[in-house]
Amino acid sequence: MQTKIYQIDENSIKSAVKLFLSSDVVAFPTETVYGLGAVATDSTAVKKIYEIKGRPADNPLIAHVHKDYDLTKLVYIEQDYVEKLKKAFTPGPLTMVFRSKGVVCSEAVCGGQTLAVRIPSHTGCQNLLKAIDMPIVAPSANLSKHTSPVTAEHVYNDLNGKIQIILDGGKCSGGIESTVLDCTEKTPRILRAGLITKEMIEQVVGSCEIAKHLESDKVRSPGVKYKHYRPKCQTALYAETDIESVIKRYEAEQGLGKRAYIMCADYLKENFNGKNLLLLGNSQEQIASNLYDKLLEGEKKADIIIAIAMPDEKNVNLGIMNRMRKSCE
Repeated sequence: MQTKIYQIDENSIKSAVKLFLSSDVVAFPTETVYGLGAVATDSTAVKKIYEIKGRPADNPLIAHVHKDYDLTKLVYIEQDYVEKLKKAFTPGPLTMVFRSKGVVCSEAVCGGQTLAVRIPSHTGCQNLLKAIDMPIVAPSANLSKHTSPVTAEHVYNDLNGKIQIILDGGKCSGGIESTVLDCTEKTPRILRAGLITKEMIEQVVGSCEIAKHLESDKVRSPGVKYKHYRPKCQTALYAETDIESVIKRYEAEQGLGKRAYIMCADYLKENFNGKNLLLLGNSQEQIASNLYDKLLEGEKKADIIIAIAMPDEKNVNLGIMNRMRKSCE
């Protein structure tokens, strides 16, 4: 199979819809990362996602719909705060988990009773979802456990020969996966941190919890159970307050003949003059946007990426640190 990349436009969307309707998969952009999608009601197509990625069969998928789609076709909306969340954060990088009506195939929800649904804000993605007018389940468009793709080239590097087409919508602006919020209880609960933060949610609905995932828990969200986001080179993670140890580690690795790179926020770069750097930007939003891109750049250049953690886990930093720990442990 030859994988082709097309700019996401009216013609390529028509081609994608034909593939979806023939039980095939398509890689497409969202504002967070690129997804590998299939029609959510099509068991044959959904199984292909798991096979192509090598994804564990107990790791559920998120259903993507356009902004005018009636969510009650798929799920039971039982909490009053949901409409406030939709108005404030959708379309956007928020995934909400509800009790499923069983419309989506069991493979997509791993036999569970809940369904995660999201309304992406990427214009090309919205146009695709409107054209198909069906829920499309999609994890990130990469091999399982590898760093998530934020460009069409990243998708191609992982899935060339495994899928027919990749719709190219440019570099993803968000850069880390959506916040996943359990909306089945009276108080919303974050299952996976992302760009929509606890603080932002609390401003809209008054209170919000953060889940403590236990081994015995039924998995309701992707990205919480397995190692994820890992580049193909060695990694290490250090605290921002431990610059001296970072320099020692860098020099030791270089002394062993390894290509070492330090990945850090721009405001730390003066500590590492003359050293190989992967710079993430300064603001939390910039760092989130650039994290996967720099990990994937680093795996091509480096034998080891020495990453420097965020100074705290407030706001977007919570999601950034979730990804850093999983990619750099």
